[in-house]
Amino acid sequence: MKTTFGKIAAVAALVTGMGTAAMAQDYPFRDITTAVVWGAGGGTDSINRMIMAEMEKHLPVSINVINQTGGVAGSNGMVYVQNQADDGYTLVGLSESNVTAAVQGGWDQRFDYWFPFIVGGSPDLISVPADSPYMTIQDLVAAAEAAPGSIPAAASGAGSIHHLNLLAIENGTGVEFNFIPYGGSAPGQEAALAGEVALVVTSLAEQAALIEGGLLRPLAMLTPEDATIGDITVTSAFDIYDGLDEYLPLKQAIGFAVHNSASDDVKTALVAAFDQAMASETVADWAAANNYDIGGQSGAEATALFTTLEETFACTLQDLGAATVDPSTLGIACN
Repeated sequence: MKTTFGKIAAVAALVTGMGTAAMAQDYPFRDITTAVVWGAGGGTDSINRMIMAEMEKHLPVSINVINQTGGVAGSNGMVYVQNQADDGYTLVGLSESNVTAAVQGGWDQRFDYWFPFIVGGSPDLISVPADSPYMTIQDLVAAAEAAPGSIPAAASGAGSIHHLNLLAIENGTGVEFNFIPYGGSAPGQEAALAGEVALVVTSLAEQAALIEGGLLRPLAMLTPEDATIGDITVTSAFDIYDGLDEYLPLKQAIGFAVHNSASDDVKTALVAAFDQAMASETVADWAAANNYDIGGQSGAEATALFTTLEETFACTLQDLGAATVDPSTLGIACN
C-alpha cells in the first residue's frame, strides 16, 4: 500500500511540476495570430504580412496572418480580437482608419483600448481608370458639378482615411460624388478597373503598380507635395484648389496592436521583436520599393499619435456631417 501510495504521489508531483513548468514558460511559447481588419492585398494587409514575417526572425514562434473584415471602419476585426484573451496570442492588424469606428457607432471603445505599433504609411491620391474621359482633376470636378451625386467613387470602407479624403475633396471643391464603400483598398481599386466606379481614392503604395502598369491614371495627390511614380509626376491637389489645407492632409498610420491590458512581459517581447524588425534592411528596402514612409513607434508614443488621429478624424467627420455618434459622448471635444 505504501509503495502504491508513493507511486501515486510521485506521479501527482510530476504532473503538478509539469503543469507549473508549462505555466512558467516565457511568452511566446506558441504561435501568434494577427487578424487584419481590412481585406487581403490592401495596404494594411501587405504591411502586416511583411512586418510579421520579419518579427518572426526574432521570436521562437510563427505568426499567422488572417483577415477579419467588415463592420464599420474595420470594427468586425477589432471586436473579434477584443473577444480573444489578452495573452498576446491574437494581435489586430489595423490602420488610422480604425480610429473612426467609435464615432461611427461600430465600436464602443476609445482607441487607447489597444497597445499599438506603427510601421508607417503612404500618401493618398485620386485616380481614374486609364480609359476614363477625365484627363485631369478639373475635368472630374466639373463633371461632378454638372451632375451632383451621380459619379460613383470608391474609397475603401466608410470612415477609412480614404473615405475622409474623399469627403475632404468634396468639401474643398464644393462637389458631391456617389460614395460606394468596399471592404478594403484592393476591392475598391478592382472596382475602378472593372468600371463599377469612376474614381478611386487609396494610397500611393496601393496604386503604384496599377499606375505604372497603365491601368489607372493618377489625377492628383491629396497631400501638399507632388509625387513621382516611375516617369510620371502626380501634381498636388493643393496646387489646384485653394482651401484644401483646411481639410487635408489626413495621413496613414498602419501597423498592429495587442490588448493594452496584456501583461508587461507580452508587451516587452513584442516591442523587442518589432524594434529589431523595424531596424532591418528588409523593412527599409520594402518601404522604399513600395512608397511607404517608415514609422517605428510603439506603446505610449504610438498611442499619442493615434489619440491625435482619433480626435482629428472624429471632429472632421462631425464637421463633414458624417459622424453618427457625437464625439463629446466619447470624451472628444471639438472646437
